[in-house]
Amino acid sequence: MKKEELLQKLSNNTHEQYDMPDLSIRAITYPDTLKQFIEMSKTVGGKVEEMKNGEDINQLIRRLYPEAKVIASNLPQISIATINPDTVAEAADLNGTDLAVLQGVCGVAENGCIWIPQTMKEKAVCFISEELVILLDKSKIVDNMHQGYQCIEVPELGYGCWISGPSKTADIEQSLVMGAQAARGVTVVLVNA
Repeated sequence: MKKEELLQKLSNNTHEQYDMPDLSIRAITYPDTLKQFIEMSKTVGGKVEEMKNGEDINQLIRRLYPEAKVIASNLPQISIATINPDTVAEAADLNGTDLAVLQGVCGVAENGCIWIPQTMKEKAVCFISEELVILLDKSKIVDNMHQGYQCIEVPELGYGCWISGPSKTADIEQSLVMGAQAARGVTVVLVNA
């Protein structure tokens, strides 16, 4: 049966119609959105650093991750990057990445999520790296996911994802495992625009 036939049968057998429900939602808001975002980011297992005026982002990252040898980023301000996810032949070339530095577009105080659009050729860098540093403009933090979804613009490459803290699962014997599907650790660096 074709889709059109099925929809026509449903329409023919619909005897009573109902108005759509009111979808206006009074979503949660916070008196201090930034404070809530920081608290929630820590609750989900992430770390938060606030960049001070005049501080160099590369020095901050080196201070936070002194052992990182393979650092992936395509951000122009990240001069310590040793690999650019735009220049690798395939995603597998990113295997062994200690740290990836990404740009977040919008943060959500309700759950600590950050929207990461694919601005790099190989999106695998978001998941294959042992650790992530996400740069986020403080003024781009909203209260809830309803507002968060309004911030989204799907990039030209057609992909983006919400990241909230490190990857974790407790599916196996109810034992918490960090880094099961993606990064073992996430540090959000809050910057002033």
